[in-house]
Amino acid sequence: MKELKYLNKYLKKYWLKLFVGIIITIIARIFSLVMPSYVNKSIKAVEDFLSGTISKPEAKDVLLEYILIIVGAALLSALFTFLMRQTIINVSRYIEYDLKNEVFDHYQFLNLNFYKRNRIGDLMNRISEDVGQVRMYAGPAIMYGIQTLTLFVCLIPLMFIKAPTIAMYTLIPLPILSVLIYQISKIIHKRSTKVQEYLSTLSTFTQESFSGVSVIKAYGLEPQINAELKGLAIEGKDTSMSLAKVNAWFFPLMILLIGISNIFVIYIGGKQYLAGEIESIGIIAEFILYVNMLTWPVAVVGWLTSIVQRAEASQKRINEFLKEQPTIKNEIEKLTPLKGKIEFKNVSFKYEDTEITALKNVSFTIEAGESVAFLGKTGSGKSTILDLVSRLYDVTSGEILIDDVPITQLNLNSLRSAIGAVPQDAFLFSDTIENNIRFGKENADKNEIVAVAKKAVVHENIMGFTKQYETILGERGITLSGGQKQRVSIARALLKDPEIYLFDDCLSAVDTETEEEILTNLKNASSDKTTLIVSHRVSSAKNTDKIIVLESGSILQEGTHDELNNSEGYYKELFLDQLSDKD
Repeated sequence: MKELKYLNKYLKKYWLKLFVGIIITIIARIFSLVMPSYVNKSIKAVEDFLSGTISKPEAKDVLLEYILIIVGAALLSALFTFLMRQTIINVSRYIEYDLKNEVFDHYQFLNLNFYKRNRIGDLMNRISEDVGQVRMYAGPAIMYGIQTLTLFVCLIPLMFIKAPTIAMYTLIPLPILSVLIYQISKIIHKRSTKVQEYLSTLSTFTQESFSGVSVIKAYGLEPQINAELKGLAIEGKDTSMSLAKVNAWFFPLMILLIGISNIFVIYIGGKQYLAGEIESIGIIAEFILYVNMLTWPVAVVGWLTSIVQRAEASQKRINEFLKEQPTIKNEIEKLTPLKGKIEFKNVSFKYEDTEITALKNVSFTIEAGESVAFLGKTGSGKSTILDLVSRLYDVTSGEILIDDVPITQLNLNSLRSAIGAVPQDAFLFSDTIENNIRFGKENADKNEIVAVAKKAVVHENIMGFTKQYETILGERGITLSGGQKQRVSIARALLKDPEIYLFDDCLSAVDTETEEEILTNLKNASSDKTTLIVSHRVSSAKNTDKIIVLESGSILQEGTHDELNNSEGYYKELFLDQLSDKD
């Protein structure tokens, strides 16, 4: 139960609803206890009539009164049972909603390293399947637990008051049941954890398979993927069956033990009735009803144990992620408008997951409104510079200044609000093209969206679709070509109109003619904005104010296009190679 203590803050939040629900539950159970007693009285009234103690009209009146009481109590019990579910079960849904939001919010604050260590399917499973298991603890487990406790507290003393000997024999199986439940619950806890871990593996596999379906088809890997899924299905069947086999012991054992209790009631009660130790055979009927009323609570004990064990296993998995703390925190409250000056001072950076040193003592200054291109071979550290400017990572050593202020002393929201980033791998959501572009500015109207689409040279492509800007894109924008996705991403960044633009090789999938047109539009649109462009093409860099050439994480060359073209080195070789390719 240690892991489930995390939910106490939610139980406190909704304590009033829970308190009302508990009171209603107790009232519902008390009304349900009325029926057995009046069944006993009804049978005794029949016995009195048969023995001549009361007349037939009197017997009818008494029976009618008792029947009305039984029906009334049953209806009131049903009404309060309905209200009980409307309070306690609703609270569990509120807790589920709050917990899902908490987990999702926490996910958004975690660093990129967290997402490199964990698979998407596992993240999804913890926020859906695991939270669902926890909800069962916060709702049905509490509700049925209170029901069971109320019945035991009220019913067992009542049974001993009515007939102590019958009550004693009737309750003999319960301690045996408690021992069995304790032993079985330990096994359930272990196997529940394995089931949840398996579901995470399955979610990851299916999510990756659906996302990569085009690659699977292109390589003809359908038989291999099917075989892997079949293996996972077999593993899942075995894991779930091992848990189901343990759970399967509960109800048969309970039915057996309840049956034994009924036998005790009939045998011991019959003997006492024949010996004249109890005044009416109705006591036997009353106790049979009591035993049957105990059937569900006793059965629920096992079910509740299973729910609690599953919930604890799930909450433990949720807590593992909730305990993860982001290394990049927004500790500065003051919002600061930025102009766009960027300075790197002896910056070095090493990726934690791969131990690769991406940058080594890099220093440069970019004035506000200046455009700078970063060129270099793959793995030279170009994209890392953009990630550090966005503060997706913190430097290993050195310092980054924005407007002469250390980047760590800036409000994170201010920083990222001032940046319009177009990543190397353009990501689009499964939404309309219009909403994908509007992602850069939520309150933008249609005219603004069309204007930036024209600047990104994607407007004509969009108008060629049947639904134009209302076209729904597939997952990750699969409906569009690579070049179209990149241009929609550029339009999104332009719409935001930030102080700093970060373009990470975002024209790699477009032809040179379209690239030239887009670059001209970008230069006009961002003439007074700080612009950082990462590219493998000299054509993307030659019109910028400055070019920085990187190699193995260090600055190899720095200068304007003309300066670098007139000197020996990587840039001139790249320029001449691409010039000859163009010819």
